[in-house]
Amino acid sequence: MQMELEARELRFGPYDRLERSGRAACGDTRSRAMARGGKIETEQPTDMDIAVSQQDQDHTSTKRRRSVRTKRVAGQIQQLPWREVVNPFAALNILSADEIEQIHRSSLKILRDVGMRVLDDDARRYYRAAGAEVNESSHMVRFDPSLVEEMVAKAPSSVRLRARNPERQVTLGSNHMIFSSVQCPAFANDLDKGRRFGTMDELNDFVRIVQSLNIIHQGGGGGFEPVDLPVETRHLDMTYAFCRLTDKTWNAWGNGRDRVIDAVNMACIALQCSHEDLLAQPGITTGINTNSPLQLDIPMAEGIIEMAKAGQPSVITPFTLAGAMAPATEVGALVVQNAEALAGILLAQTVRPGAPVVYGAFTTNVEMASGSPAFGTPLYAKCTMASGQLARRYGVPFRTSNNNAANSVDAQAAYESQMCLWSSLLSHSNLIFAAAGWLESGLSGSFEKLIVDAEMLQMVAETLTPLDCSAELLGLDAIAEVGPGGHFFGSEHTLERYETTFYRPLLSERKTYESWLEGGSRDAAQRANAIWKQLVAEFEPPPIDPGVDEALQSYVAKRKEAAAKGQPAEPLSA
Repeated sequence: MQMELEARELRFGPYDRLERSGRAACGDTRSRAMARGGKIETEQPTDMDIAVSQQDQDHTSTKRRRSVRTKRVAGQIQQLPWREVVNPFAALNILSADEIEQIHRSSLKILRDVGMRVLDDDARRYYRAAGAEVNESSHMVRFDPSLVEEMVAKAPSSVRLRARNPERQVTLGSNHMIFSSVQCPAFANDLDKGRRFGTMDELNDFVRIVQSLNIIHQGGGGGFEPVDLPVETRHLDMTYAFCRLTDKTWNAWGNGRDRVIDAVNMACIALQCSHEDLLAQPGITTGINTNSPLQLDIPMAEGIIEMAKAGQPSVITPFTLAGAMAPATEVGALVVQNAEALAGILLAQTVRPGAPVVYGAFTTNVEMASGSPAFGTPLYAKCTMASGQLARRYGVPFRTSNNNAANSVDAQAAYESQMCLWSSLLSHSNLIFAAAGWLESGLSGSFEKLIVDAEMLQMVAETLTPLDCSAELLGLDAIAEVGPGGHFFGSEHTLERYETTFYRPLLSERKTYESWLEGGSRDAAQRANAIWKQLVAEFEPPPIDPGVDEALQSYVAKRKEAAAKGQPAEPLSA
């Protein structure tokens, strides 16, 4: 019986003291009631409590501690500090080099023999000038394989994205990973109000959360549509929100010439740089979707052209759903995806050779019984990893997504997202779109999912942190000190680093069942609801020069007036 009680104390006691305390220590000298053996006992201070208390009083300690994590402070949201995420592991190649070449050659054959239907006149003119065969009556464009390979080779392998806060700059490419929040859902979604059309005020709160979460590197450009604003000009208000409420890089709306020009102009104002400066070091990205199969519409073509003119990366992502907009086989869908991606990359290079682009993969399957898109599937994971190989074959950055088809923030939302995140990691994704906040097959931007995803992204980032095999961390002296049958809770080695040594979650709880019941039996979504509300309540906007803020507001007002008169956007003069 005594051994069982000691084991219970070792298993639950210190952790229970941790969770009940408002500090990061294992416990100050206090008593608590806990259920043991069917009766309530009062716990007395243990050796561990006393040791921790003595250590807290020793402010002159110079023992080495890991500095990558912050201590817990009562009332504050605990999260990892901002940092760029680098993937140190080798990418997983699920196809052989010969198989990748087979997909590549098959894509070139499709582009040569079938071609792309390109609806935009300017895009066809650029293609024709580069040497493609253009049929104006059918809008079909066919490409010689040598032209495709020559032009795609001009795209850079990586770029450094500037941000309003220089410490928030990120690298797009190489072994770096950028986590970008969700963009494009039609609806807002949270536990309090459910699924609904969102407003600009609600979107501002969404952006505040994105800024507050250190693990999110890039604002997605809009967590959902603010339908209380006019369709023609709401992109201006959304862009202003990201310029003002964040100091990170952000993703612009790329569907149409005016939206891109407005985004570039406002980026120049916010970043206090000229168009030439922004051309030399980009500051924004935009997502481009082809109309699979094998079609490029007018707004998306305009987006590629204007982004290339400004030297900003277009993330060219075919919308290939196997069984609907692509063949109902994995490799067949990859052939269509690859052909469309190459055609989009080529267009950017015809506008400005060397324009930064990103190879985007979104290939997943539909549910054959209903036609509904499925996400986080085995097909998605395998096609993502194969797409990473194709992107590396072309020497360009690679984009993936964090998607799910769940209608609520439940287990399905989590396990489908994990499939996406792990395939992104294994494929060496450089940019994860919708890394946080996606719900309901992309129809909803979820406030709670934003927090759940932030937890998963933090865990991914920590998993990518290399192991430190220094002599001190090997702990040989501690192992000898504790000896057989002992435990390490009270050892000097543990006390020197107990506050910082392990990953501390943003959302997850490690309470005992009894403590969880006492705390209200809240599930992950309910806890996420409380966290995002606290982040909004405690939000402090990043500093901005008042003159810059005034210039942004003035630009938005003038562009709304011009749009009302039917006047197009024009690049700002130097």
